[in-house]
Amino acid sequence: MSTSEVARLKQQIELEYIAAERGLNGFAAGAAKHEFITARMENIGRCHEQLKTLVGENEAIKALAQALEQAGSEAAQ
Repeated sequence: MSTSEVARLKQQIELEYIAAERGLNGFAAGAAKHEFITARMENIGRCHEQLKTLVGENEAIKALAQALEQAGSEAAQ
């Protein structure tokens, strides 16, 4: 297992979540906003799939939850 790759993926999940949150509350409207947020969520899904190959399904779920919790805390600030 590559610890640095897991950390990189968790950080990418955090960044994608924060971007989606900002997109949700930003100035864009309509289809552009929806497409932007959808793309961020799809990127999170890809990161999760990569995590599963690195650490297994259960650990990937934990890593995803930790990353989203961290991102939620940062987005709230």
